[in-house]
Amino acid sequence: MGIEGEAGFREFVLRHRAALLRTAYLLTGDSGHAEDLVQTALLKTYRHWDRIQARGEPTAYVRRVLVTTATSWRRRLLSTEQVMDAVPEQAHYDRYPERSAAMIDALRALPPRMRAVVVLRYYEDHTEAQTAELLGCSVGTVKTQSSRAMARLREALAADPSLRPAGGVA
Repeated sequence: MGIEGEAGFREFVLRHRAALLRTAYLLTGDSGHAEDLVQTALLKTYRHWDRIQARGEPTAYVRRVLVTTATSWRRRLLSTEQVMDAVPEQAHYDRYPERSAAMIDALRALPPRMRAVVVLRYYEDHTEAQTAELLGCSVGTVKTQSSRAMARLREALAADPSLRPAGGVA
């Protein structure tokens, strides 16, 4: 890679690191694992930067690397995850901030593929087609995984009485 390529990669990292870290945290549920995941994804990206950059905006490529790497790590390690004291800056507005910890716990309980669909669709705000492309699956798979994940999340969050608003209906 030439000097221009390295400068372009540095610029990309500076511009997108926080967003990638947020996505990685939502995928892993652990700040240390999220940082490792971003570092690994960026290393994989750096190795092929000239080719990736030539195709256009490399963000989609890096997000896909995040998802596939997180999934393979989870399958391989199946280790206990640690809860963070503070959640990184989030891309979405949570009207009920007390639900954030419960939401992260509920996300962590989802299988890796479902979690990736929820993170990409609802936290990263991708369309079903974009999510399918990032995950390398069909739009139908995204719809099915999304529906099942949302049902599991509703069930998990409804089971916690402390999350119900005053007035009864969640």
